[in-house]
Amino acid sequence: MRGFLASSIGVATAAALALPLALSTPALAAQPTGAVAPVNPAGSTQSLPLVPLGPSTDRSPGVPGMSASPRLPETRGLTAREVTTFSLVGVVWDDASAELFGHVQVRTRSKRTATWSDWQDVETHNSEHAADPDSAERGSGKVRGATAPLWVGESDGVEVRVQAEPGTGTTRAASRLPQGMRIELVDPGVSGSTAPGDGKNGTDDPAGDGKGTVVPVPGMTMETAESSSANLPHAPLGANEIPALNKADSTADAVFASEGALSAAARPFIGPRPRIVTRKGWGADETLREKGFVYTNTVKAAFVHHTASGNNYACKDAPAVIRSLYRYHVLSSGWRDFGYNFAVDKCGTVYEGRAGGVARPVLGAHTMGFNTDSMGIAVLGTYTTSAPPAAAVKAVAQVTAWKLGLFGRDPRARTILKSGGGNRFPKGTYVAMNVIAGHRDGFATECPGKKLYGQLPPTRTTSATLQGR
Repeated sequence: MRGFLASSIGVATAAALALPLALSTPALAAQPTGAVAPVNPAGSTQSLPLVPLGPSTDRSPGVPGMSASPRLPETRGLTAREVTTFSLVGVVWDDASAELFGHVQVRTRSKRTATWSDWQDVETHNSEHAADPDSAERGSGKVRGATAPLWVGESDGVEVRVQAEPGTGTTRAASRLPQGMRIELVDPGVSGSTAPGDGKNGTDDPAGDGKGTVVPVPGMTMETAESSSANLPHAPLGANEIPALNKADSTADAVFASEGALSAAARPFIGPRPRIVTRKGWGADETLREKGFVYTNTVKAAFVHHTASGNNYACKDAPAVIRSLYRYHVLSSGWRDFGYNFAVDKCGTVYEGRAGGVARPVLGAHTMGFNTDSMGIAVLGTYTTSAPPAAAVKAVAQVTAWKLGLFGRDPRARTILKSGGGNRFPKGTYVAMNVIAGHRDGFATECPGKKLYGQLPPTRTTSATLQGR
């Protein structure tokens, strides 16, 4: 798997020195020469194997949620160590179908203040954000099991504990963790893209339909040009954003999305297009993803998610958060690209997600079993007990009013989707869903969090109003 090749992503080796840790302010000794690699401006991923940990008396005291019994279930992790700078963490394992029944916690040391955080829980969701079981993406041989990622900010020290739950009868193996567990430490870098182009004369595309031969402008890679060209004619090649449009002008988007087959009945019900930051705008390194794009036939539903990566980010940091999620999805989890079709930050900015064109029915990897003929929108953050910001909820209504309108969908309506397999609905089952649904409607999960899920009814109403219904 690409995510575990030291030559390509700068993996920090197990030679990094592990040191005992006092709970408050551990002092980390200097690392051996060469153990910590220099920061890569384009970003990096360190992948460190988790090792068996000793009895509880040998471990740091006061770890909330961890058993204090000397007869512990299987426990793996890493003691405190200095590492290359990172900002996001997650745990992965070899078998994507293996579930992690356990408790994952991390502590990190701030690079800016040199202080250690408290223990933080990492959400151990299992496979719900992923490609469908029989899809080519799922069968690539690269996909791994993974926890949710957690944004921790710029850090240079880490400690991790993973403890299995006790077994329960014959329903699961007692006190066992998945094989091949590793912690992934992701640095988003300062940018994933090369120098911006000027958006002029960048493509042999006289029809303006995005189907011509792509010729990158000076300073732009072929990979970036390919991704950017998928958004023609909504924005010029190399654009950092797709501008907002009023409701009347958004009709042209629908004609493009439907390749000229837009019905007259659909025209009045297209919401105004919101401003969308492109992949180039948030700094996607287009060399990481698989080449080309994969499409479904249409967009019948929008699944709303939260990234479960925590709320400890500033809006100015949202592009870095997205770059980190992108690396985690592709290099650590083994997906072909970023999983969601759109991301929304807590200030209400909308970002292009998976490559292929914001107006097109791009196949994502966001709701296992229901990726076909749907789109995924992820609000950056965790909204289980925290209320989502009003600006983020409004942005979800805006992007759904526009994108669902392109395909003639009423945000207040119900639709029928065919399950591709998952833990709620067997493969082949036809399921009635809200056109704007929560992730939990298609998969047994807490996503998008209780607080965000509770905002979906008014979101449907607002989205429909924006469409003029």
